[in-house]
Amino acid sequence: MITAIDSSVVLDLFEAEAPFGPHSREAMRAARKAGAILAVAAVWAEVRAHFDSDEHHAVAMEDLGIEFSPPLLATAARAGAMWREYRRAGGQRSRVTTDFLIGAHALLQADCLLTRDRGFYRTYFSSLRLLTPEID
Repeated sequence: MITAIDSSVVLDLFEAEAPFGPHSREAMRAARKAGAILAVAAVWAEVRAHFDSDEHHAVAMEDLGIEFSPPLLATAARAGAMWREYRRAGGQRSRVTTDFLIGAHALLQADCLLTRDRGFYRTYFSSLRLLTPEID
């Protein structure tokens, strides 16, 4: 199984004391056992911002077993079209194309998405299989 991962879960892993850290770590272990874990460019960039160098970031992602996965043209096109429809329907700018790119990448290039943001992805990507960290 191929799991796409959202930046919220990756960042939880680096903040072990955060409220979601242990839950995200367990969800990540399960995803790793099931197969490959991919991060689209938007997730890669969001996570990179939390490191002082490309090298430290690359080592951390490798240690987690997360592979960089560039979006296909169809993925980028789907994300853009969905964001346009979202905005036309009155969607707020609090959601940016990045959110739609993460969802479209998981939908078209993976089997599921590991995320804490299940409400958004259930609403806009209803056919996407979601994995979420179990929160007590």
